[in-house]
Amino acid sequence: MSKSKDSETASAIQDAIRAKREGRSSIAEDIAELERALLIDIESFDLEAAEQRARREQLANSGAGMVDASLVFPTIVPTPQPVTPAKPAPRPTQALPILDQSGSSLLDQLRQQAEIRQRQLHSEMTERTAQNEIIDQSLKRVFFYLHDLVQQLNIVKPEIPRPYLITDERELHGLAWQEGFADYRTQSQAAGALVELVSFSYRLSSSDSLIIERDGTVVERFRTQLFDYGLQFSCKEFKNARRYVERAEFHIQPAVSVTARWRADFTQGKIVLEARNLERLGSMSYTLSPSALDKDLMEEFGRLVLGQANRFRELAKR
Repeated sequence: MSKSKDSETASAIQDAIRAKREGRSSIAEDIAELERALLIDIESFDLEAAEQRARREQLANSGAGMVDASLVFPTIVPTPQPVTPAKPAPRPTQALPILDQSGSSLLDQLRQQAEIRQRQLHSEMTERTAQNEIIDQSLKRVFFYLHDLVQQLNIVKPEIPRPYLITDERELHGLAWQEGFADYRTQSQAAGALVELVSFSYRLSSSDSLIIERDGTVVERFRTQLFDYGLQFSCKEFKNARRYVERAEFHIQPAVSVTARWRADFTQGKIVLEARNLERLGSMSYTLSPSALDKDLMEEFGRLVLGQANRFRELAKR
């Protein structure tokens, strides 16, 4: 009895084990099938279509705004603003070290600079002194020549064949040498006593006076012009009933004063010739190099004074 029960029990256990194994296998197959179906659904799922469908349903259910569920509006996404990167802060400039690479002190550096500057000043002073002495010697040659020229002309008193135009139609002519002077001026003893100016002047005249008539509108301008030329004259005005000057007669003396000043420009290392009524009525100026004031130039200047053909302008440009 007991043996039959034991065999039945063992058989039941084996059947249960077999059934359990078979059931587990079918469950695993079911799970695998569900996983495959789920993957297929995931792959075929359209997220964008689902969002549009959900939006249509929301608009239809809300009852506000558009009631047409078929209308779909795009989602507005704000455009991101460009971000400008911050500029790095400038690094502070480091001060130069007081000491140089050789390790010398500040006083040593200043002492060296002072010595260099002193040598430069001494060199400039030497060069300037030499240049000033050249100008001094050139002006002395000018004075000696003009002094000798004046002495001869004061005796000869030649006629100067140069017409001096006063207007387009009237001129002073037939003028002769009357008297001339030559002089010079030097600096103070403290400044070196160098010759800084040579003055040369003379007077020309004739016996024929000149009468020029001018209308009232230009009387004052013509009067000023004669003053600028340094001419001696008298003026006779003719006025109308209203006391306005209608015209004037200018009686001009036939005399011309000529001046030529040879002035040293020590700063520029030049000699400036300032002349008045030399070649014509009026003023003119020449800037000359000291080396140009040689015998040839002074000879041409003498011919210019006498109204002869000359090359003074040409030689003055050297």
